[in-house]
Amino acid sequence: MSSIPIFQDRTDAGEKLAEVIFSDFCQMNLTTEWMIKPIVYGLPRGGLPVAVMVARRLGCPLSVVVAKKITLPDNPELALGAVTADGCIVWSKHKPRNLQVQKTIIERAREKAQSQLECLSGGKPEVIPLGRLVILVDDGIATGMTMIAALKSIRLQKPNAVWISVPVAPPELIKSLQDCCDRLIVLETPQPFLSVSRFYAEFTQVETEVALACLQQQTEWL
Repeated sequence: MSSIPIFQDRTDAGEKLAEVIFSDFCQMNLTTEWMIKPIVYGLPRGGLPVAVMVARRLGCPLSVVVAKKITLPDNPELALGAVTADGCIVWSKHKPRNLQVQKTIIERAREKAQSQLECLSGGKPEVIPLGRLVILVDDGIATGMTMIAALKSIRLQKPNAVWISVPVAPPELIKSLQDCCDRLIVLETPQPFLSVSRFYAEFTQVETEVALACLQQQTEWL
């Protein structure tokens, strides 16, 4: 496999993803309001610089849905699952058997998600997914757990359809992702995968200020 990155940075990935989504929209018969006026949700913080480019291209609102990895304190790199700020949970095959351990690590991860949501609440608009098309966007998918948890959270609000749209994801996850959403858009499925970051020339941490700035940009087109 070539070591040349696929994307320069998240903005580059977002622009490319936005064009594919926009092209899909142009080819579809958009005669119903729920498809004409979608809502883009970015998974913070890394997903927001990608999502803002999609929302800009479609001229639609940009909001956030926050999901955090569930991990053990002594092994923070191993994702046992994911939980959203509103408590939607997805477990991996490494789910702990001890119920008290489960409760403790869920609470810790959910508190992180709630804290991040609160930090970003000033920049996101009040949107109602009920009966709408929701497009979930991240900078990439590695295990799929945070994305699936986010999707479960959005489904509770009864949108008409939910799309998952990302620049890059492992090929072995494509079928399971397709099964849980109404449409899946993935630009690249390289093999071997290893990590999302290896496919970006620049993949610096997105700070809260940058994430907020992404949300605030939508005043330019709404």
